[in-house]
Order: sequence, then structure tokens, then C-alpha cells
Amino acid sequence: MFDSDNSSTLRDPGQTKERILDAALLTFSRKGYHGTRLDDIVDESATSKGAIYFHFANKERLFLALVDQFADLLERRVLDAIQDQAQGMERVRVALETVLQTFGRYRRPAKILLVQAVGLGNVFEKKRAEVNDRFARLIETYVKEAIALGDIAPVDSEVVAYAWMGAIYSLVIRWVTTGEPEPPRIMEHLVPLLLRSVGYESPVSRPAEPRPAAA
Repeated sequence: MFDSDNSSTLRDPGQTKERILDAALLTFSRKGYHGTRLDDIVDESATSKGAIYFHFANKERLFLALVDQFADLLERRVLDAIQDQAQGMERVRVALETVLQTFGRYRRPAKILLVQAVGLGNVFEKKRAEVNDRFARLIETYVKEAIALGDIAPVDSEVVAYAWMGAIYSLVIRWVTTGEPEPPRIMEHLVPLLLRSVGYESPVSRPAEPRPAAA
């Protein structure tokens, strides 16, 4: 069932899996889902089909694994960024900034999630919805905390969270497909706009400009 690479895969499956994921990320972002063949990923990763099938049942599962990997990274970065922040709108602000910073730093996986996965069928749309729900609920939690602390007047935190994620996705999609507006510009203007939409004014920190990955 497995090719000659199988023995090395079994010796070091974790490292081989990462090589496959890295290669798949590059290949999918360049060629799209339908344009990518498993042979392309084999060549890019210098592994084999046997190695790929050892970790992933098919191309679909490999693609979805990339979406999950990026979602995990995004959530981890948000949680790390807000852990030293007091509850309230500053935590909301930092969470929004971190989401945008992460999209800006990781252009290829952003393209996989927000562009390549569109229109691929119910399985992919369900995964995209799961990721969107995951981060909308995270933002909603922080907005509710801010309301409870009196930082902002009561609002429908669920509607706010999903509206904010929609605005973020819209601008990031435009950036990954056209190169404009660049992430620092999005950060500078979008975060204050979102915060003002719930009646909160706050200066936005100016982090160092991220180095976007190549498209």
C-alpha cells in the first residue's frame, strides 16, 4: 500500500506530516484546490503518495487539515495576546488586532481559508462556517465581558461579533487576491471603526509591520 518512503514515515511521522502540510499549503495557494494533484504535493514535499495516505485519507482531508491548522494558530495567538490584558474593551481591541496581524503575517493560509475553500462543496463550507463560528464566539465573549464591566452600553454581542468577522474577512479577502489594502492600513482604519460601532473610542497600537508570506 505504501511506497518506499513508508519506512522513513514510520520512523518520523511528525516531521513528515509537517513537510506534507507545508508543501500542500504552497501548492494549494498557487494552484487552487482543483488544480492541485497529490503528485504535485509529493514533488513539493519530497515524500510519496504512501506518506500522504499514511496521514491523510485523501486530498480533501489534507486541505481541511490546513484550515484547522491555521484556525488553531489564530486562536492560540489571540489567547496569548489577551492573557495579560484586563477584562473589557482593551481585551476586545487586542483580540481584533491580533486576528488582523495573524492574517497579515500568514497570507497563504488566509488565502486557503477565505478564497480557495469557497464554492468547493458542503464539506468545505461547513468547515469555513465552523472556523467563523469559532472566532465570532471568541469575540462575542470579550464583548459580553466589556458590557458587564460597563465599558460599553448593552448591544447584541452575537450580531456585533459576526458583523465584525464579516468586515475582517471582506478586507482580508481583497488583500490576498489583489494586494490592497495592505494589513497595516487595514489595522489602522478598521479596528477603530469596529470599536466605534459599539460606542468605544481607543487609540490603536501600532505594531511593527508584518512580513506577509508570498501569495
